[in-house]
Amino acid sequence: MDFEQDPDLELIREAVGAICAGFPDDYWSACDREHRFPWEFYERMAAGGWIGIAIPEEYGGGGRGIVEAVTVMRTVAASGAAMNGCSAIHLTVFGLNPVVVFGNDRLKQTFLPRAAAGDLHVAFGVTEPDAGTDTSRITTRATRDGDNWRINGRKIWTSKALESEVVLLLARTGEAATGFDGLSLFLADLDPARVQISPIPKLGRNAVASCEVVYEDLEVEGWRLVGEEGKGFRHILHGLNPERILLAGEAIGIGEVALQRAVAYAGEREVFGRPIGANQAISHPLARAHVGLHAAWLQTMEAAWRYDQGLECGEAANSAKYLAAEASFAAADAAVQTHGGMGYATEYHVERYWRESRLQKLAPVSQEMTLNYVAQQVLGLPRSY
Repeated sequence: MDFEQDPDLELIREAVGAICAGFPDDYWSACDREHRFPWEFYERMAAGGWIGIAIPEEYGGGGRGIVEAVTVMRTVAASGAAMNGCSAIHLTVFGLNPVVVFGNDRLKQTFLPRAAAGDLHVAFGVTEPDAGTDTSRITTRATRDGDNWRINGRKIWTSKALESEVVLLLARTGEAATGFDGLSLFLADLDPARVQISPIPKLGRNAVASCEVVYEDLEVEGWRLVGEEGKGFRHILHGLNPERILLAGEAIGIGEVALQRAVAYAGEREVFGRPIGANQAISHPLARAHVGLHAAWLQTMEAAWRYDQGLECGEAANSAKYLAAEASFAAADAAVQTHGGMGYATEYHVERYWRESRLQKLAPVSQEMTLNYVAQQVLGLPRSY
């Protein structure tokens, strides 16, 4: 094992960090408060080529792997952008991976160059109100209409739907009402004449809306089917491990910036004639947070390396997501506690990190479902559901 600093990754951190330096905490607080998409940040990242870092070079992307992509996302989150910044670019950075792997040539040639250039915004439509985590029970249906399809149904938690032109949409094409067989994946237009988008009011990460999306007789051309009919769920599964890895990096970045703010405050704030950081009740939670974040990052890099090497990485990816979510929230919570009453105020920004770190324990898969995976797939225990 080689733990020496990779100069390429260091260059990525420096270049992305230089862009992020132009977008301070106040920018992100304003975007969150005003429910305003961070267009300025997105455009700077696109101009730098970072949004297309993991898209193959033949389509105008950087052709790099998940190791490089997760380094980008961690750097963005750790700048203070947290999830508002990461969510603005996350789905384009790797959301089109099913198209890269399973899409036909026309799909790739039409959409991947635009995504690599940052010109195409992509949403992801899987979750439904009556199915939740149980994707086998989704009811959104695609029916044949000659060579094309017509889609009807309803999705929730479709992030970035307001800004996106297209959506990777999972719909039922088989005869069965439930089950994974018969689910197909489409790259569909979010046609405003056939699609109703309603933002869901939520606790945080408000610069990027999460939406309920209703599809009413949406026509989708036949060539926009991703991969094979009836195998859409399997195609999505191919992208779940890298998604977990990227989100682990984002969670770690949030924890790191929260910890950085807390350490600075603990060293400056004096109570009873000495800095509060001299008290173990303050310093020990921050030290534990550092240890947890570091361990989570090592697991994340193992998972990313395994994926890029073509090795099985399900256990590593799920473990990274779990550990990063726990470590991120612990760090943000310790940061709020370190600031005392001011931690609850918006002035110091740690309350925003706390809100956005809490999301990591819920989405895109809950901690409980992650543990179910480890229990069943790694330990061989029987299913509980």
